[in-house]
Amino acid sequence: MPVVEGTRLGPYEVVSALGAGGMGEVYRARDTRLGRDVAVKVLPASFSSDKDRLHRFQQEACAAGALNHPNILSIYDVGAHDGAPYVVSELLEGETLRKRLTGTTLPQRRAIDYALQLAHGLAAAHEKGIVHRDLKPENIFITKDGRLKILDFGLAKLIQANGSERQTDVPTRRADTEPGVVMGTVGYMSPEQVRGQSVDHRSDIFAFGAILYEILSGQRAFSGQSAADMMSAILREDPPDLSATNHNVSPALERLVDHCLEKNPNERFHSARDLAFALEALSASAVSSSETVTIPAPAVRRFVTRELIAWSVAILLLLIAVPLAIIWLRSRPASHGEVSRFYIYPPEKTSFGGASDFISPDGRKLLFTVIGTDGFPQLWIRWIDSLVAQPLPGTEVSSQGFWSPDSRFIAFFSKGKLRKIDATGGPVQTLADAQTSRGGTWNKEGVILFAPTFSGGLYRVSAAGGELTAVTKLDVSRNESGHYWPQFLPDGQHFLYLVRTSKKETTGIYLSSLDSPETRMLVQSDAGARFAFPAYLLFLKERALMAQPFDALKLQLSGEPSLIAEEISYNEQNGRSFFCASDNGVLVYRTGIRSLSRLAWVDRSGKELGSLGQVDELFSPALSRDEKKVAMIRADQSSGSDIWLLDIARQSSSRLTFDPALDSNPVWSPDGSRIVFSSNRLGPYDLYWKQSSGAGNEEVLLKSEPAKFVTDWSSDGRFILYMEASGITGGADLWVLSVSEDQKRIPIVKSTFDESQAKFSPDTHWIAYVSNESGIPQVYVQKFPPGDGKWMVSINGGRQPQWRYDGKELFYYGLDGKLMAVAVKTDGNNFEAGTPNGLFAARFVVGQPTFGASYSVTRDGRFLVNLPEELPATPAVIVQNWTATLKK
Repeated sequence: MPVVEGTRLGPYEVVSALGAGGMGEVYRARDTRLGRDVAVKVLPASFSSDKDRLHRFQQEACAAGALNHPNILSIYDVGAHDGAPYVVSELLEGETLRKRLTGTTLPQRRAIDYALQLAHGLAAAHEKGIVHRDLKPENIFITKDGRLKILDFGLAKLIQANGSERQTDVPTRRADTEPGVVMGTVGYMSPEQVRGQSVDHRSDIFAFGAILYEILSGQRAFSGQSAADMMSAILREDPPDLSATNHNVSPALERLVDHCLEKNPNERFHSARDLAFALEALSASAVSSSETVTIPAPAVRRFVTRELIAWSVAILLLLIAVPLAIIWLRSRPASHGEVSRFYIYPPEKTSFGGASDFISPDGRKLLFTVIGTDGFPQLWIRWIDSLVAQPLPGTEVSSQGFWSPDSRFIAFFSKGKLRKIDATGGPVQTLADAQTSRGGTWNKEGVILFAPTFSGGLYRVSAAGGELTAVTKLDVSRNESGHYWPQFLPDGQHFLYLVRTSKKETTGIYLSSLDSPETRMLVQSDAGARFAFPAYLLFLKERALMAQPFDALKLQLSGEPSLIAEEISYNEQNGRSFFCASDNGVLVYRTGIRSLSRLAWVDRSGKELGSLGQVDELFSPALSRDEKKVAMIRADQSSGSDIWLLDIARQSSSRLTFDPALDSNPVWSPDGSRIVFSSNRLGPYDLYWKQSSGAGNEEVLLKSEPAKFVTDWSSDGRFILYMEASGITGGADLWVLSVSEDQKRIPIVKSTFDESQAKFSPDTHWIAYVSNESGIPQVYVQKFPPGDGKWMVSINGGRQPQWRYDGKELFYYGLDGKLMAVAVKTDGNNFEAGTPNGLFAARFVVGQPTFGASYSVTRDGRFLVNLPEELPATPAVIVQNWTATLKK
């Protein structure tokens, strides 16, 4: 059957033809399972009998499928259709390098950028034992946002590190080409390929040099009237000097190209990784089309002598000089360059959400959490020299992304898990459980250090997933409430992190190590800090961004801090800071971020009936049972968060708690005489209560090491319902505290999942709560006291359940942003729920599961809701060469 529009290749529906070549025909197709467009390369059935062609096609699929790198085409799937094999890959938008060149030269800065991306892609393939062997401009693709992708591994050949042609552990077929058989494309072959000799990764480096020569000169390095002429030129001739064809090429870049094109493989770069180092040195030197840049000779050639002693000395010097040269080039003072600043705004009709590790370590990519029109966060990525940002598929309902040290992968928090994804997209891998997102960091040894709990220490896990190991533990003697926002220092062992305590003077940035429990405070701060290459500590002091010299070897601060920017935003609830710096002098920060909201009355259709006149950083409004007052959280970046009371009739508010710690989750007693709430003033979140009149002091109601967040108080006044963070893998559980003198604790729901936001029914015989046991938050109901059975009320997910005053209806906030209503019937031990009905679409201010609800229900069927105040979209500020602003 011919492959035409509408043809189904397994789950892939062909949309249109894209092109054809020696390796098969390529089509645009739709993946009907995942709803994404893909590219499908098909080898026609008439050719499948050609064993060599079939072998090469299978080789391409298997070899490329074993690789996972942003500069290599991603392979998704392989299959067969009517006897013809096909391979499914990502669909690229852009053009090949061949089309981009068209006989012209590219600016040197752009040429180095492309060359560096190509070198990184080759290095990733070579480290897997895969050699391309047919590298040419036709097999290099430039996407619309400037990313380079290596295509067509159909000629890839597996080798071991010692060069022997044996199958490695990569799940790929061997390509045992017999000596004397020439494979590749004339003009980009290495001399050893022309001779039909055994080849290794250095052949790709030769082809790399030929391509870079063509990019810079506008003409091929080796040309001739016939294939034989070109082969002869490759074996015997050197290409014309680059400086003769392009006067703007720097001598350092010309030496690099010449080093790639050495006839003897031993005289070329030893590896693509070395080549990338040399290119990074050129890039770090701020090459312009008119300036000459010099890099140390060991970065662009290897000395060969006839004497063994001299050879040994050369190797020793190389091993010492290359790292020092790179470090020197990367750490030179930035004062010689100009400082540039510009803004980046969120995509249209969206806003920036919680902070991520904005800038990648290499300074080339930006990562943001973006709140879409549906009110849910997703990770978006943008190349810094691009005008377009793109959502990262698979990161829906995600936050707090952070980069791998090589800028290839992103780790992030989503739905109670720590996950990772390639920066260019692809499958998502789950690494560990995480109750919440309080930051993470990733070192070069593949260790991830992260804060997975509401109130606890830091844990480590392998970047490949596996067992969790505790690294830090809360110091109860200092009333520590949490360790957040870690960052590894360059040695990959020591790390910075924020310690939150009940006292401002002991809340700050601390230093510790993976192999030692010792800790010490570096500087007082209320928000997370960053180490900035080459030797600075960036931290906030009363919302001012400061930079202070920090010796990463001696682990000591020196000198005086310098002011970088003012009014930097941070989250006073958890100390999340909104700034980040790359390894090459790019700083990103945000200012003026406030989560303002207002309290309003709405009816069952969503029509606004009136406002309570409160516009501030408000959370968790709780209506008293007589519906005369509202208790709420009001945040303040200078004094944490406190409980405030609003008198509805008088439209006046008063402060109930005054401690500088974080107070949250206010809940009224049935008679309105008391407020119970959670606070971290003595370390982990405990339960407190206070008279609602304001008389007297707050009293500790329940103190224990796990964090506790109150959710409800029974109508008979006997029980207080709360959630308790029971550990990383144990989830968050529901408990009841007896208000009587014995203060007995009763477990309600204990599981390996997270249970939260529980509410008593008006008659106290039922409890509605949220659990993620199905993979997404769903609303459940079970008997109280606990008995047999439980019932799922929501269908497509839900949060924040609330009962109607008579217990005959349940409301919840759907994951699609609608307020839902469900009719319920109770009879003894039986519970029956109707079909959920959407009342209206509402963008409530929805906090974390530890917070209270965003709305309350009145007896007459109205809703008191916490609505976000629409503010102008705040941009991110990008500062390039920020260290030039420092006082010397």
